[in-house]
Order: sequence, then structure tokens, then C-alpha cells
Amino acid sequence: MNGATAMRSHTCGELRAKDIGSEVLLSGWVANRRDHGPVRFVDLRDRYGIIQLIAEQDASPAGMEGLNGLHPEDVIQVRGTVRRRAAGQHNAERPTGEVEVMVAAVEKISAAVRLPFEIADYIDVPEEMRLRFRYLDMRRSPLQERMKLRTQANHAFRCALVAEGFYEIETPMLTRSTPEGARDYLVPSRMRLGSWYALPQSPQLFKQLSMVGGMDKYFQIARCMRDEDLRADRQPEFTQLDMEMSFVDEEDVFALVERVMSAVYLAINGQALALPLQRMSFTESVRRFATDKPDLRNPLEVVDLASEGCHLGFSLFNDVLHKGGWVRGIRVPGGGSLSRKQIDSIETAAKDAGAGGAAWCKVAEEGPSGPLSRFLKVAEGETPIDCPVKIGGLSRGGADFLKALEALPGDLVVTIADAPRRALTALDAVRNKAGQLMDFIQGPDRLLWITEFPLFEETEAGGYHPAHHPFTCPVMEDLPALLAGEKASIRSRAYDLVLNGVELGSGSVRIHDRDLQKTIFAAIGLSEEVANERFSFLLEAFRYGVPPHAGFAIGLDRLYALLFGADTIRDVIAFPKTATASCPLTGAPSVVDDHQMEELGLSQRTPAPLNEA
Repeated sequence: MNGATAMRSHTCGELRAKDIGSEVLLSGWVANRRDHGPVRFVDLRDRYGIIQLIAEQDASPAGMEGLNGLHPEDVIQVRGTVRRRAAGQHNAERPTGEVEVMVAAVEKISAAVRLPFEIADYIDVPEEMRLRFRYLDMRRSPLQERMKLRTQANHAFRCALVAEGFYEIETPMLTRSTPEGARDYLVPSRMRLGSWYALPQSPQLFKQLSMVGGMDKYFQIARCMRDEDLRADRQPEFTQLDMEMSFVDEEDVFALVERVMSAVYLAINGQALALPLQRMSFTESVRRFATDKPDLRNPLEVVDLASEGCHLGFSLFNDVLHKGGWVRGIRVPGGGSLSRKQIDSIETAAKDAGAGGAAWCKVAEEGPSGPLSRFLKVAEGETPIDCPVKIGGLSRGGADFLKALEALPGDLVVTIADAPRRALTALDAVRNKAGQLMDFIQGPDRLLWITEFPLFEETEAGGYHPAHHPFTCPVMEDLPALLAGEKASIRSRAYDLVLNGVELGSGSVRIHDRDLQKTIFAAIGLSEEVANERFSFLLEAFRYGVPPHAGFAIGLDRLYALLFGADTIRDVIAFPKTATASCPLTGAPSVVDDHQMEELGLSQRTPAPLNEA
């Protein structure tokens, strides 16, 4: 590219052998400076690259003077001539390494004080420091490269959707508070004291209203804000690619998203995705992998052991099953080679996930060993069962137990017995930890659709709330049960896209029938009065002809962290918040002046420390 502007004829990264003899004007930051007596060198950097500047006492005394006294990160402007580097001094690691600029004049534009950390890619800087001085971190190539890739990916998404006939429509950032699963960030109105705006958790209602408005195909790279409890890799504000279409069903959404994702993979990785993507129902995913977002690179699967576990004489299994809990296990092929310390780390993963522990055994030809083994072995004086697989010393119950797991000599068996919700979380943790220890999680990216989610989820208080949001359409076959008051077994026309065990995004076929929408509101405990008060504009719009419509949203921060190989989503966001939802750079959140509060009719109290808020 040609970087010509009023203050530079070229960028620091574009000079090549073809430019030898050219007079150039460059601007940038001093990366480093080296004095060699009658010769001085400076590496000048901008976001396009680095070029070596040189000044010689005899050839350019003004240049020597100009390079004197410079400090790292000073901003300078240089006028000079491009020449070939001396023989043997080419830098093959730099695209500009064949040439250098003989300096004729230097102007110091801005001086830099001593930096809190060196602007070098190889320096390991604590994250809190990098976020505190994010503008300095931006000068380093890792973050610059990710911002470039993010730009390319956003551009690929836009191009693909515009080619599909979509309109890019911006929706309001100041709207009204509506229940969408998380707390709203609220903004008080100065013009109407006592009234509040809410920052959007998503553009959900506005994109549905766009469908009512006949826009047909909508998309937006949207900013979303949710006041959620703090978790790793969760930001209070995030970016999603939002899409909605009219006169479509699930198949149309799947095909569109797959084409768009393939375009982005081609732009970033140079290769398109193999389509169509795999699909799996929510029920199958939970049964096989104990999660609705399985990493299919990990071959380990979960086995239901309720029938076999109740015949082992293991009181823990029996007690859990009597209370309606689960007994399920995972066979780890070759896991018998793991050390006791490694197996302890699997147990710790289960405990950290909320389970009481994990019962395990190693399988060998002479019989099982480990804490679970005593419930599998034959009792003293009894005859061992002739096991089809060469495993000795098993009781009938033990043989049936290992047969259900398809366990072989050399394997490790890990079981979880607990209430269903805790068991699911623990089994997922065990599966992930064992897969990591065995180095199973390898290979190309695995994307899949998870379909037919439950329409409702049971709360800890025994009530129900929408599994996705209250605008998701139920499976029509389940509608009679829904109208009869059933909630637990109702399936939805919702779907998620999962990449390597991470939920990239979700969507659904929406409700376009006003009466059905009111039925869903009632099912989640919203009275007709409350529903009309909160969603009057939506219900009003639904009186004027609503097309069937469906949509999807992709969490771009999560997607880009995976695509770019970043450790966290903070590494692909220009100005992220910390895990405490604070900004080390600006000091947000912060108190405001009393007069600002008075104008809003509010009072403020001393804020709690961030870790207590």
C-alpha cells in the first residue's frame, strides 16, 4: 500500500529495493537507537513495519544531529534517501531488511517519557499492566495483528451478507427495559425524571420489528450490554453479528450461517469449511457428552450406568439412584497409563464442578484396581465370571458394569454419582480434563449445530424461565402439551452453533402469532397486564401482519479468540474490561459529580470496592 499523506510519503513497512534512490518522508515511533561512533542507527516503527534509519558523520551531519538524544517511543519525522544496505547486513526477518534510509533531516514531533514496559513482542507483561496502558500494548504486533484480522473478518461477514441481499440496519442503544435473561444496564433520563432507558442486551425486539416492517433480511454488527455475574471470559459489553430473515425456517438459517461462516474461514484461514455442518439434538448431546456444547475433537463419551450400578452393592450409587440421581461413567482408552497425581487432578476437576468426587478404577487383564475396583471384583470364595474380554477376578455385576462401558485392559474408568444438574457439570469437567491429559483434543476445528433445546429451564426456586428468550417458537408437536400447562418436556425451535466446545452463537425460529406469544408470556409468569406494559409495542405490531421469521447471532469476540489463537477474548478486543468488569485504563466505573446526580433527581452513596460489589 502507498501511505502517502501530508506528513509521510511512505509507511515504515513498504520500502523495498525498487525504492532505492528515492527521497522519502517518513513518520513514526523510535523503536530503538544504536550509536556506533561516526555512524548512528534508529529503527523507525509504525503499524505497517520497521525501517532502519542511518546517519553518517561525513555524509549527513544534520542527520547525525537529528538522531542524537532520541528516546524509545519518541515520535519523529524523517527526510532522507533510500539506499541498499551494505553487503552482509541485510535483515531477512524484515520485509524492509534489504534497504535503509540515509537521514538528511529529523524533526522530533513528540517526546516520550520512560515507559512502564518495553514495546517489544517478546516481553511478558502482566495483563493488568497491559490493560492499564492499552494504547502502549496496541503498539506491539500481537494486538495489531488481531485488530487487522478482526477487520478482515468483519469485512468478510459484511460482504457475504450484502451479497445475500441483507440490509445493515442500526438499532437503538437507548431503549426500554425488557426481561431477556440478564440484568439491564440502566440510564436515567434527565428530561423525564424517574424514567429510565436500558442499554440493549441484544437487538432482539428491533430485529423482529424490522421483519414486521418488511425489511426481509437484516444484519448488524451490534454492541450488546448485559449486567451479568462475573465469569472468566465474560465482558459486560460485547459484539455480536446479528441476523434475521423473513419467510424462512431452520434449514434456511442453517444454510445461510454456514455460507457466511465459510466465507470468514476462507478470509482468515485460506480454506473454506466442509459443508453442511454436523447436527445433533440437545438430548443426544447431553446424553453422549454431558453438555450442550461438546468439543467433538475429544472422543470421550458418557455412559449411563444406572442399570448396572445398582447391582454392585455400592451404597453411594444406590443412595443417589434412590433419590432420582444419575450414575454415569466415562471410559478413557489407555487411561491406565495415567499417574495417580494425574487421576487426582481428574477427581479435583469433578469436585471443582460441584460433585462430591469421582469413583474410578484402572482396568487390567488381572482385574481392576483403584477405589471402585472392590465393588467390581468377585467376593472371596466365589467363582469369577468368565469375561468375554480378558479381565480377571470380576463378579457378575462387575463384568456387566465394565461391559456397559466397553472397557478394555489398559483403560481408566471414571464415574460420577450425583443429582442430575451437578452430575452433568462434573461429567463435562471430567471429560475435558481426561481428554487434555491423554492429549486427545487435536485435529481441525469441529463445528456443529445443537438443535431442539428445551423451551423452558427450571429455576432453583422451582419455577420456569425461557431457555433462550421468550420470543422463541415451540415445536408445534409439543403445542398441545404447552397449552395443557406442561413445561418440562416442551421442545423449542432453537439452535446453537458450537465450535470446539465453545458456544459461538444461538438463534431460533421466532413466534409470529400474537396469541401464542401471549401464551408464552403467561407460561413464564408474566400476567397479561405486565406483558402488555412491557411489550405493548411488540404486541401492537403483531396486530398488523407478521411474516414468519427466524434469526441467529454469533458472538464475534468468542469466535475471533478461537480463530486467532488468542488466550482470552480480552486479547481480541481493543479496550476490554477486566474480570471485575472494570477498566484499568479509564478507571470506570467511577463516581460522578453531585450536580450531575442532582440533574437526574438521584443521590449517590459511597461505592463498594469492586471485589465486594
